[in-house]
Amino acid sequence: MSDSKKWSTKMIAEGGIMIALATLLSYVKVYEAPQGGSITAGSMIPIMIFAIRWGVGPGIIVGGIYGVLQCILNPQVYHIAQFFLDYPLAFACLGFVGIFNFKREKYTTKDYIVLIIGILLSVGGRFICHLLSGVIFFAEYAGGQNPWIYSAGYQMSYLLPEFIISSIVMSILLKPLSKLRK
Repeated sequence: MSDSKKWSTKMIAEGGIMIALATLLSYVKVYEAPQGGSITAGSMIPIMIFAIRWGVGPGIIVGGIYGVLQCILNPQVYHIAQFFLDYPLAFACLGFVGIFNFKREKYTTKDYIVLIIGILLSVGGRFICHLLSGVIFFAEYAGGQNPWIYSAGYQMSYLLPEFIISSIVMSILLKPLSKLRK
């Protein structure tokens, strides 16, 4: 479906279900970083699945809504710009995986590589948002360290494992999900 088509009842319902599922998965934490961020049981995956099914535009919107819900449920807001960077913008980036077309009958190795690149693009966008927030609003935690290096290391401590988890699970789910489109 192209991004120019109107939101259907089916799309809105699926978006709500994926936000709810992502929220539930966000409570299954393997590791929680001291100043925010965590390694979860694949909480980004439902938003990415939605983006793959409906496109980048709807994926960005649903991701942004999910980010706002994350802030409501576990607020750590110190400035309005930090709110936007850490919540709606960061999670909206999860919709970037919808840029790529995965609507096929058969998948080749190239398709799986493209999927991983799409996930990297999504998590990379989220990383950049959190990195900027860390440098601008949380530089005091770096102590004598360069705030850019400190923030990058901090964000990578939970986003790299999240990327790996998402890549593995999405690679396993890609083929079965294609059957849902029929």
